[in-house]
Amino acid sequence: MDSAAQVNCLTMAALRSFLFKFFLVLGCVAAAALVYVDAKITATFDDKRYELPAEVYARPLELYQGADISRQALVKELDALGYRRRTRVANPGEYEVGDRSLRLHSRGFSFADGDEAPHLVSLAFAGDRVGTMNSAGQPLTLLRLEPLKIGGIYPAHGEDRLLVRLDEVPDTLVGGLKAIEDRSFDHHWGFSPTGIARAALGNLRSGRVVAGGSTITQQLVKNYYLTPERSFSRKLTELLMAVLMELHFTKDEILESYLNEIYLGQDGPRAIHGFALASLHYFDTPLAELGIHQQALLVGMIRGPSLYNPRRNPERAIDRRDLVLRVMAEQGVINEEQAVVAQAMPLSLREGRRANSYPAYLDLVRRHLKMQYRREDYATVGLRIFTPFDPLLQQKLEASSTDILDRLNSAGDMQTASVVTRTANGEVVALVGGRIPGTTGFNRALDARRPAGSLIKPAVYLAALEQPGRFTLATPLDDAPFTYTAPNGQSWTPRNFDRESHGTVLLHQALARSYNQATARLGMDVGIDAVVDVLHRLGLPADSPDEVRIPRVPSLFLGAGEYSPLMMARLYQTLAVDGTRTPLRSIRAIVNRHGEVLRTNVTEYERAVDRRSVHLVGYALREVVMEGTGRGVYRYLPDHLHVAGKTGTTNDGRDSWFAGFSGDLLAVTWVGRDNNEATGLTGSSGALRIWAQFMAGAATRPLAYPMPEGVELHWIDDRSGLLTGEGCENARLLPFQSGSQPIDSTGCRRERGGLRGWFERLLGG
Repeated sequence: MDSAAQVNCLTMAALRSFLFKFFLVLGCVAAAALVYVDAKITATFDDKRYELPAEVYARPLELYQGADISRQALVKELDALGYRRRTRVANPGEYEVGDRSLRLHSRGFSFADGDEAPHLVSLAFAGDRVGTMNSAGQPLTLLRLEPLKIGGIYPAHGEDRLLVRLDEVPDTLVGGLKAIEDRSFDHHWGFSPTGIARAALGNLRSGRVVAGGSTITQQLVKNYYLTPERSFSRKLTELLMAVLMELHFTKDEILESYLNEIYLGQDGPRAIHGFALASLHYFDTPLAELGIHQQALLVGMIRGPSLYNPRRNPERAIDRRDLVLRVMAEQGVINEEQAVVAQAMPLSLREGRRANSYPAYLDLVRRHLKMQYRREDYATVGLRIFTPFDPLLQQKLEASSTDILDRLNSAGDMQTASVVTRTANGEVVALVGGRIPGTTGFNRALDARRPAGSLIKPAVYLAALEQPGRFTLATPLDDAPFTYTAPNGQSWTPRNFDRESHGTVLLHQALARSYNQATARLGMDVGIDAVVDVLHRLGLPADSPDEVRIPRVPSLFLGAGEYSPLMMARLYQTLAVDGTRTPLRSIRAIVNRHGEVLRTNVTEYERAVDRRSVHLVGYALREVVMEGTGRGVYRYLPDHLHVAGKTGTTNDGRDSWFAGFSGDLLAVTWVGRDNNEATGLTGSSGALRIWAQFMAGAATRPLAYPMPEGVELHWIDDRSGLLTGEGCENARLLPFQSGSQPIDSTGCRRERGGLRGWFERLLGG
């Protein structure tokens, strides 16, 4: 062999060796890539399927014989839940109304403590209460309606979806989906050769990638793992991953995932994913209750959720829906008659529930969640969060806030905030964060920091009454002017609101009439440290970066500092339950997507203040609304609804406050301007009116006033503070801690039979 031939042989051998190694490496790389892609699909498929926002629910409405709810209120609740009014009930999610009756078919629900089955129930009403309740001809003891979903807490990407099982989806919707998107779904291995060929022809004609011929499996792969980029390499990756997905998961698993994943529109920053959520968004109806015409509309929107948006493009949406119906009939999913009837139907849109119908309350829920979980642990794993939020009370609070504020300030630059709790357990049941309910933004109920004015005064008087050897409700106080000079030379001269001095007044009168000079003198006498200690025990947290800083200065006695309505609700919650402190709660239970209860919040009680001392303060707060600065509440409330409360006004009327409670509800209301300008309102002319109008329609149980052991009643001369006889001039019955009553007497012994006055009626006499 000559040298040229030898060189040629060596070159060919080298080339073969190079090509062998190249394809070997390429094969290894391809194999590694295949293994990586396969592992990615198998390891993350469930995570992708279930990256779900947390769902936040209101309290369930409980119906039973004697339940305090009118027929009209129940109709409001059913409408909010998306029930449909019918002349005759036939299906779950429907109700009919009679003269004094109501018939409904509940949907059932999976609660934290067990499942509630659907019921066909007949209710008869006796006034504003449930008289009788029957199901299948038998008395029904209790019915819990499914709770209203009041919002969600979303992952950072803003996607929202409502998980649905395949067996919960109407067969006609599944059939329509396959007929439009992937007729060979049940038979292919992840891709459709005919679909790819058809798409390839269109791409060759256009000179670029304009169509993909994607199957349902390929669409799911693209949504889960790939970018929207249109390229041949990305399409090849999509096809490969679709085949692998089909190898590892059943058709039902893939279809169920697709039904929950597909993008179907936008609601502001919230992306609507999945048919179940889209059903609520566009029709305010659960997926299982959709008509065929509504199902076809949703299927048709897959091709272009914006293009076929029925609210923005109704004619285009109808054309697309009718096309889907024709295809469904051609493919045997429905018959011709069903298609004709469905095509004659209107779009049947209903205003869907907002993503977060009550953003101010949800803000509170988020903050309480952050105390227990990281965001990634509660915003992406499909938690169900059950709260005590009461939609009916919220409606009344919003109506009262809007009505009164519109009367007070038609210009619209005045704001308000309120917090409502149940006194029995500290559950926050309603909350308004601003003048326009339902809007996001600055939450004044939680974040406004304002001087509290006279709302702080009960703490001053409580600090004094904890020293029964020195102070009682009958202790004379001096309501004369004085000036305090601080060590740094600054002076402070408190003045009464009416700019008048009232001489010697009894302690209970000074609180009921909110005399600043007498209160400031009393505070100086008991000491700043004692008042701060009481505020902490009542519920204002110790100094911290995130909470209130209580100023240790004499002006504290008149409300100096920065407090939110929520903080004032903590304080008055403790006063409302005889000095027992309980944390304010917005979460009852947390359940994971498997139905397992992760957390149940049990009410915690802690004795913070002696019951006897709080009882005496409670007397004075009752006097506030009967004879003092808060007496305007009874322009709204019936006489029998005993309540207690306190007005609050800051300098120049910048802040108007009212805090008070009945036997079942506590509410704190603030009115003011964000720029801190004067409102011209006092606590009684502003916040009190919102509070009272709300409580008139919300509170159902009057304030009880049982005297604790160690408290007794004595007749007192209401001018001198001395003991006197029943029926004597200026005689008043006051409670005292045993042994603390006055020693000296007026000497009057005149008596009359029977107890008189509002306090005697409160005691049940």
